Amino acid sequence: MPLTRRQVYRRRRIAVFGGLFAVLGGIAYLPLTLLAPVAETDAVVAAPQIATPAAATTSLPGYGASAIAAIGQEGVLAQAGTTAPLPMASITKVITALVVLDAHPLAPGEPGPSITMTSTDVGYYRDYLMRNGSVKPVRAGQVYSERELLELMLIPSANNYSTSLAVWAFGSVDAYLAAARTWLDAHGLPGIQVVDTSGLDEGSTATATELLRLGELALEHPVVAEIVAMPSASLSNIGAVENTNKLLGVNGIDGIKTGTLEGANLLFSATITVGSREIDLVGVVLDGPDHATINAAIRSMIEQVQAGYREVPLVAAGEVLASYETPWGDRADAVAAHDASVVVWGDTPITARVTADDIRLAEQGEEVGELVFTAGTTTVSVPLVLAQEVDDPGPWWRLGHPEIIFGMG
Repeated sequence: MPLTRRQVYRRRRIAVFGGLFAVLGGIAYLPLTLLAPVAETDAVVAAPQIATPAAATTSLPGYGASAIAAIGQEGVLAQAGTTAPLPMASITKVITALVVLDAHPLAPGEPGPSITMTSTDVGYYRDYLMRNGSVKPVRAGQVYSERELLELMLIPSANNYSTSLAVWAFGSVDAYLAAARTWLDAHGLPGIQVVDTSGLDEGSTATATELLRLGELALEHPVVAEIVAMPSASLSNIGAVENTNKLLGVNGIDGIKTGTLEGANLLFSATITVGSREIDLVGVVLDGPDHATINAAIRSMIEQVQAGYREVPLVAAGEVLASYETPWGDRADAVAAHDASVVVWGDTPITARVTADDIRLAEQGEEVGELVFTAGTTTVSVPLVLAQEVDDPGPWWRLGHPEIIFGMG
């Protein structure tokens, strides 16, 4: 049956509009497909495996009390002996120095105010001399700077000058002791007992671990740290004086203070090198038989601690930590941007975490993630960069894969 004019007209309209829609669809399809961003490509991550180092072994003295720690590292590396307070002896002078400097600050190298000695200071000298304490001569009318009195107290360990300095700073020994108590409490050392300026009184006591903290405070103060590292000094009215710490310069030792009563004491600091890193140590030995014995023990402690640290390689530059494979067949690796290592104590566990971004197109060398190692309280971060370029798939692939381009596949 022949089509009516109306039917023919309708079919022609459908054909025209269908073609028009096809043309318009093609016009829209081409730029959308060619210009749309490609879908993101996920990373396949492979975290490195780090072997845990062997545990550190230390053997500390069997007498008195001893302990050693690394500054900036939590806890104590090793300790032995009693945990009860023991006489500090002349380590007490470190407290005197810090308390005086808290009230009368000095900058490194600054002499500070002038202090004139009187008959009272001569009396301190005679009193300590009668008690068989370590002293340096004094005469009424002699003038010293605050810095010189600190050096006389800390280098040759002159008891009489510890009292002269404290009384100058606070007006009386009792006033000094009150200030020392306040200072110790404020610095988290309530267990340390101070009953004199010099430590000649056995009532000035502390535990080994409390003295580790005191040692850290001494090293944090630039004037005290500078003085306790001096092997000798030349002082007005006195001349040359030698440091009682005969380990200065040995095994990296650069402080802090000896002490001698019935037993021999040394609060010490040292810097050791492990691989590419320097580690600052603070340690103490209390109530040893004599200084020769504890000096040998301290050298052994430092050597054992140095052997207990290890520099562990973590990752090498260029090591593959993640990879990408795009739908159009491009492949790229995310690699470590540089070498990394960490210094750890003993068998400190080391963990690794890799994060890698999803990518679309990216340049070679572009940062796409991070590798983070954790060892105790230490964190080491290494950027991840692309080893190859991830390029656009090109027009033919785009036109043939719209479902991937638009995330429908």
